[in-house]
Order: sequence, then structure tokens, then C-alpha cells
Amino acid sequence: MTPRFRNVRRIGPVQVATFLARGRNRHLAACTAPRCDFSAEYGSRPAAELAARTHRCKA
Repeated sequence: MTPRFRNVRRIGPVQVATFLARGRNRHLAACTAPRCDFSAEYGSRPAAELAARTHRCKA
């Protein structure tokens, strides 16, 4: 089943979203820049937003 993302927010080139996985809220930060492979899953929204704010693209 594909996760349904909600509360999506863009911070620079990174999108932060919340989704439900195994009955728990999880948070995802993923860079949308071409050829940038950054994406990470976090247990808290502030951690995902911090990762988005401090991310530097390699591309």
C-alpha cells in the first residue's frame, strides 16, 4: 500500500511530509533537486524539518 502523505511543506528544495506507517506517524524529508538522492525518514516532525533546513545538495 502506498503511503498517503499529508501536511506537506517545502523548505528550499526539500519537501517534508507526514505519513502513517504501521500505525505510527512517520515524517519524511526528500530533496526534489535533479540528481540529488537525499531522502530520510524520521520519528519526529522537528527532526525532519531540521534535516531539510541543513541539507546541502551535492548536485
